[in-house]
Amino acid sequence: MIKNSLVLAFAAGVFFSCGGSSDKQTTSTETKKYEGDNTLKIDGSSTVYPISEALAEEFREVAADARITVGLSGTGGGFKKFVRSELDLTGASRPITASEDSAAKANGVEYFEIPVAYDGLVVVVHPGNDWVKSITVSELKKIWEPSAQGKILRWNQIRPEWPNQEIHLFGAGTESGTFDYFTDAIVGKAKSCRGDYTASEDDNVLVQGVSTDKLSLGFFGFAYYSENQDRLKLLPIDDQNDANGKGAIAPSAATILDATYQPLSRPLFIYATKKAYDRALGKDFLTFLVDESPKLVPETGYIPFDAETYKLVKDRLVAGKTGSIFLKLKSTVGVDLKAELKK
Repeated sequence: MIKNSLVLAFAAGVFFSCGGSSDKQTTSTETKKYEGDNTLKIDGSSTVYPISEALAEEFREVAADARITVGLSGTGGGFKKFVRSELDLTGASRPITASEDSAAKANGVEYFEIPVAYDGLVVVVHPGNDWVKSITVSELKKIWEPSAQGKILRWNQIRPEWPNQEIHLFGAGTESGTFDYFTDAIVGKAKSCRGDYTASEDDNVLVQGVSTDKLSLGFFGFAYYSENQDRLKLLPIDDQNDANGKGAIAPSAATILDATYQPLSRPLFIYATKKAYDRALGKDFLTFLVDESPKLVPETGYIPFDAETYKLVKDRLVAGKTGSIFLKLKSTVGVDLKAELKK
């Protein structure tokens, strides 16, 4: 399980402020038997996978007969299965799209949208890279926009003082919600990106690529950096659209939670079918998910919400409010999650 001592220390206060305890709580699921109706199938985002796996692992300890499988096929791949009712739950590193929502409706799939944590997309280079101290949003756009393909190939094309050497790019695959969010936030249009880079839906592959190539630059979720800090160099991001002129800011538990790390801070989600929630096991698991996320999320390297936000999430679930709160928004970049939940 992914660990991050800094995030753990930061999040401990959040959890205890929720009224939690470090001792394992006795829940009704400890004696629950599901009598054959004991399977849940989870898939989706590689970014959310550590959270899904941690929740499933902990839930099995209090519901020994539960059979929960957790797959990893990317946000887009997970949604394709989810809207066809092939999954009970799917992890997503972006909200569901209008076309995915329409497909779900066409197939009679009602769903709950459950925000579970905050994440920050990180931009990283090899530790041996001694020329890049930080990078701006406009420089990242220059690297990743479609017109850069076959043209922006060397470091000194980004800044003249950087070396006249090749730049080797690593990033999320096109089925990844991380790809969608990064291109929306950096290029200005989701899925708009050059194609001549090493792509993978598995963030571990990207970590391996950047950590073994001195000329590399890549992006992926915060938790995968947290687990591999000794193998990667983190780049602070300068968002020149920041009217306060704060300069380059590195992602951390604090800067992601207070949204000063922009534009690459975002919420993560788990979507669940109403059909799954209407089953005893599904309802128990989703209740466990929301109640235990303040404790389990930091153990996976991500950042938990504050107590009020988790309460708003649970209130929507208990009230049976299905569908997405994000479909009417033009962009989810920089979204105020708590404000949208309150609406």
